[in-house]
Amino acid sequence: MTDNSVYQNPLITRYASREMAENFSDEKRFRLWRKLWISLAESEMELGLKITQSQIDEMKKYADDINFELAEKYEREVRHDVMAHVHAFGDQAKSAMPIIHLGATSCFVDCNSELIIIYDALEIIKAKLVNVLDKLSAFAIKYKDTPTLGFTHLQPAQLTTVGKRAALWLQDLTMDYKNLVNLQSAFKLRGVKGTTGTQASFMELFEGDENKVKELEKRVVEKLGYDKVYGVTGQTYPRKFDYNVLCVLSQIAQSAYKFSNDIRILQNMKEIEEPFEKSQIGSSAMAYKRNPMRSERISSLARFVISLPVNCAVTAGTQWFERTLDDSANRRIVNAQAFLALDGILNIYLNVSENLVVYEKVIAKHISSELPFMATENIMMECVKAGGNRQELHERIRVLSMEAGRNVKEFGKENNLIDLIKADKIFAPVHDKLDSILDASKFTGRASSQTVEFIKNEVEPILNENRQLLGRKGDVKI
Repeated sequence: MTDNSVYQNPLITRYASREMAENFSDEKRFRLWRKLWISLAESEMELGLKITQSQIDEMKKYADDINFELAEKYEREVRHDVMAHVHAFGDQAKSAMPIIHLGATSCFVDCNSELIIIYDALEIIKAKLVNVLDKLSAFAIKYKDTPTLGFTHLQPAQLTTVGKRAALWLQDLTMDYKNLVNLQSAFKLRGVKGTTGTQASFMELFEGDENKVKELEKRVVEKLGYDKVYGVTGQTYPRKFDYNVLCVLSQIAQSAYKFSNDIRILQNMKEIEEPFEKSQIGSSAMAYKRNPMRSERISSLARFVISLPVNCAVTAGTQWFERTLDDSANRRIVNAQAFLALDGILNIYLNVSENLVVYEKVIAKHISSELPFMATENIMMECVKAGGNRQELHERIRVLSMEAGRNVKEFGKENNLIDLIKADKIFAPVHDKLDSILDASKFTGRASSQTVEFIKNEVEPILNENRQLLGRKGDVKI
């Protein structure tokens, strides 16, 4: 039950999924610590240190049985979280107590477990990102031929299509996906490096045998399911890695921010809406309102994630020599909360993208109010083909366009440019062709085929690589 008498982190209570919250839980972290201690001791035994199989077996017996209360009691006494858990683990696996953490520094468990948690978090993000790509690509294909007003400077410009606009959202996300995969492909653990990264303690344990020390690191990392380690470290893994991670998360947040802002504007125009549930209340005062609360929440959380990389940059830049501890409390907050917030963003993004409502009649109405101006050159050219004077036609269209514009802006009337053209004899050669000239589909260029080609060439390969991840539904917790 929620303790309402103290602050509760809204990333947990309102936004992030259970899956992501569990990934950053103490239970997962401390289980990883025990897995690391077991892998280290087992590898040390295999390479000749005086460690017995019965000690390893006893450690494995309690690998997932974390005695949290006892560990907390020890930490209050020793003021050191890792040593508190060494003692708590040793109180269970009594025969192994003398060899738990042998030769290691705190960052052996802390850094390696943190890296594994980050990698697993990236996997969660990748799965949700791929599902958003899947939903948006279906939307883009469905509406690839639907003309809509394009906007530059937030002013009506040449037509595009609803699907082509979605392809722009997709392109941002495909760039993000590639950056995420590149980050994962270069992923490394800290490995078994000792106090300042020199492996001196392990050289002592193995009596100066460098090959055994290198083999120890290789075996430990392999037991954890990885194959790469940093060639050199100080006490910690390079904090620039956190910056690289946060930059990838920030880029995904930027893409979601762009999407959410576009949807908020389109909902204001009544062209496209995010889902609105039957019992949902848009405003406590204005009962008729349908506020884009999902998109607004994406924007809000995205702003938070986008702000975080600079924090990691400062941390990376202030790691004095081999390490300083002022990174610790900061990173406990920044790394986890960046992932939790982005997880919440993608949950909502997926929910919105699979349930967008398109009002094609409203879109067509908006096109009809602007298309006459856009079609003037086509009208003029058709008249020239029929023997008209280009300069005279241009001047006449200019005059009529000004009159129609004044009707719209000063008097609040509909755009009547076409009616004015129909009433003007100079345009008689095109009077029976105006419906054809004003066919909106003729003003969208290659928008439709660009959309199809882009999805085929750049989105579908990503979806095909990740078929096993597809099928997720979006969730809005509150």
